[in-house]
Amino acid sequence: MQTEIEPQQMDALPSKKAVVIAIDGTSASGKSTNARMVAQALGYVYVDTGAMYRTLAWYCLQHRIDVENERAVANACAKWKPSLVCAEGHVHLTIGGYYPVAEIRTGQVSAAVPHVAAVPKVRTWMKKKQRECIRFGNLVMEGRDIGTNVFPETDFKYYLDAHLEERSRRRAAEGVQENLAARDQRDSQRAAAPLMIALGAKVINTSGMTPDETSAIILEDIRNRLKQQDRQHEPV
Repeated sequence: MQTEIEPQQMDALPSKKAVVIAIDGTSASGKSTNARMVAQALGYVYVDTGAMYRTLAWYCLQHRIDVENERAVANACAKWKPSLVCAEGHVHLTIGGYYPVAEIRTGQVSAAVPHVAAVPKVRTWMKKKQRECIRFGNLVMEGRDIGTNVFPETDFKYYLDAHLEERSRRRAAEGVQENLAARDQRDSQRAAAPLMIALGAKVINTSGMTPDETSAIILEDIRNRLKQQDRQHEPV
């Protein structure tokens, strides 16, 4: 089942308080795998914010926009008209009804993403669009600035990391050659919404851990926090 929200429809939709699980962290730390597992276990909607930036990077490349030209990328972001879609519990952006699921995972797009994601106006646009995702219900949202910038008010913040050597091995196993040390530096030093540990986030080092072990830690913490919230709202 696919649900699409156009900007003009937003005000007409019912408003309700939803739970947002924010999972941030470094590249190849296990964010995507664990976020999907947690979302499935809880029956929540999964949001891969990195895929949103990849979709814009792909769009720029398709339209021959120089991704290293900040003004050109900002203008492209202001002009493009993607739709926010939830299909089978997964939120993504579509262009003219098309989701470039394979295209956004190419090496060319991977190389373009850091440039696109560093543009302040892009991050402002993405933050607005990502906050709109709450209209789909309870969320598990993964990225690099969810707990610090997109949903800083959430009580459910997690930061995943792993030793550089292990993260590099994981990337290589995926067939991707990437300088993760350089990526970490770019992400943490960019002016707009840099990668950092959110205040109150539970930090998990996934080195030597399986996704099942990592997601179990996250799920146990979430369930404990939800129980605490329920007790706080019980009538006296």
